[in-house]
Amino acid sequence: MNLQSFTERVQALVGTDSGLGASFKFATDEGVVVVDATKVPNVVSNVDADTDCTLNMSLSDAVDMLNGDMNPMMAFMSGKLKVKGDMGVAMKIADKMNS
Repeated sequence: MNLQSFTERVQALVGTDSGLGASFKFATDEGVVVVDATKVPNVVSNVDADTDCTLNMSLSDAVDMLNGDMNPMMAFMSGKLKVKGDMGVAMKIADKMNS
């Protein structure tokens, strides 16, 4: 999967109102996907910006998380996922992915 396909998957996941009330980004080895969930409708783009939380991981691991093949907590514990910023936002994102 490429960055564009991943961006489209993230857009579908967050929808127009994810209820997260925060901004976050996936910083991958192929680029960034920024989600501003402070606005309704939520804004998803590939333009890098400051966010409340940054999730650093490879694109393939991010895809595995979205597909449910990798548990976000296990990815964090194993070092495949690094979180910078608000850990509470990261936990909300993990809950959203698991639902």
